[in-house]
Amino acid sequence: MAIQPIEPLVDLLKTLGHPARLRILALLRGGEMCVCQINSVIGLAASTVSEHLTELRRAGLLAERKDGRWVYYELKPKAGLQDLVEVLWPHLDEVQQVKADFKEACLVRKAPLSAIGNWEKPRRLSVNV
Repeated sequence: MAIQPIEPLVDLLKTLGHPARLRILALLRGGEMCVCQINSVIGLAASTVSEHLTELRRAGLLAERKDGRWVYYELKPKAGLQDLVEVLWPHLDEVQQVKADFKEACLVRKAPLSAIGNWEKPRRLSVNV
């Protein structure tokens, strides 16, 4: 029996160990979103959100699809990671920022994509995960 290297597990746990990435996973639990929608809710620079999405996709937690100029992401853990992701939900469901993100995501999902760039948050919450 070959011994598996530990580095892939360490990399996965590092990926999950970032507050913005946990917020993104929680957002996508409610369904797919395009990058601009995620950015609107998370409130970080678009390049920063894109980097986090890339890390989550490389870790095997997200899938992406392109539709014209829009790139959509969905929560789609690869085989063997579903149980790990399920463990996160009860903990994330108790985080105030995640609750606020979910409410805002509901509004953002209803807005036309062309309006997202001009989206104004009603109030910026400063609570961190």
